[in-house]
Amino acid sequence: MVERWTGTPWQITAGEARQITNLLSEENAVLLHLFFGSAAIHLLPVMKNSPVPIVVSFHGSDVAGPMTGLAYSKALREMFARAALVPCRSRHLADQVRLLGCPEHKIRVMRAVLPPIIRRQIVPPSHGAWSVLQAGRMVPKKGMATALKAFAIFRRQFPRATFTIAGEGPLKESLSQLVAELGLEGSVDFCGFLSQEELTKKFEQTHLYLHPSETVDGDTEGVPNALLEAMAHGIPAVATWHGGIPEAVEDNISGLLCAEHQPDQLAESLLRLAQDPALYEMISEGAVRRIAENFSPEAQTDQIEALYREAILRKTG
Repeated sequence: MVERWTGTPWQITAGEARQITNLLSEENAVLLHLFFGSAAIHLLPVMKNSPVPIVVSFHGSDVAGPMTGLAYSKALREMFARAALVPCRSRHLADQVRLLGCPEHKIRVMRAVLPPIIRRQIVPPSHGAWSVLQAGRMVPKKGMATALKAFAIFRRQFPRATFTIAGEGPLKESLSQLVAELGLEGSVDFCGFLSQEELTKKFEQTHLYLHPSETVDGDTEGVPNALLEAMAHGIPAVATWHGGIPEAVEDNISGLLCAEHQPDQLAESLLRLAQDPALYEMISEGAVRRIAENFSPEAQTDQIEALYREAILRKTG
C-alpha cells in the first residue's frame, strides 16, 4: 500500500503551551480532557508539560486520514504514552484506536450523553405523507447519496413523502444533481445547517429517520449524535451496520439496520415501518428505551466520573 499521508503534524508553540499549562495551575485543575485525538496530536507540547493528568478521547473521524500515516506514528506513540486514559465513543472505535498503537490498558468506552429529551407520541401520517429526515455534514461517510436513492424507491409507494436533509458540506452540489437525476424535485428539501433548537423542531415534524453511514477511505462514524437524538424523540430509525451504530441501534428492537451502500435494503426497511403500525410503535418505544438505558445522564454520569477519578490517580506510561 502506498503511503498517502506524508506531512508531519504541526505543534502549537512553546509560548502557547505555557499559557495553557499556567492556566491549569491558576485554576487548580486536577484533570485536562482533550477531545479528539487528531487535536491532541497538535497539543503535544501541553501534554509534555501538563501539571495534571490528561485524558484524550476519540470520536470517529480522528482515526482516519493523516492519523493512519507513518508521518504521524511517532507523535501518536508519544500522545498515547502521555495520556492517562483514552476513552472512545464505541467499542468499534476502541478497536481502531488500539490499531493506531494505544495500549490496551488505557482504552475505555465513554458513550455520548444526551440531554433529557421528552418523547412525543408520533402518529403515522394520513394519506401517506411521510416525513423522512437525515441530519449531518454533507460528506461521503454520511451515505446521503445512498439515502436519496432509497427515498426514491420508497416514494414509489408513498408519492406524498418528503425527505429533508439538514446540514451543509462539500457534497451539496452533487447531491442536488442526484435529486434532479432521480426526479425528486419538490420532494427533497436541503434546509441547511440547523441550530439545536431548529433541529429539535424538525424532529417534532419527522416520522422516519434515515442515517445510512458508509466507510470511506477508512473514515467511519463513532455513534452519530443526530441518530441518537432522533431515537430519543421516539422516531423510528433506519441505519447501517457501520462503526459504532450497532452499539446504539439493536436491529429490529430499537431500529432497523441494513448493509452499507444498499439503497434497496434501506427502502425495504422504510417500507416495513410505514406499512406495519405495530412494528413502527415497537421500534419507537425500543429507541426511547435504548437511549435512556445507555446514553442518558442517569446512565453515564457515574461511569464518566469513575473514569475521571481513575485518570487522576493513574500515572502515565
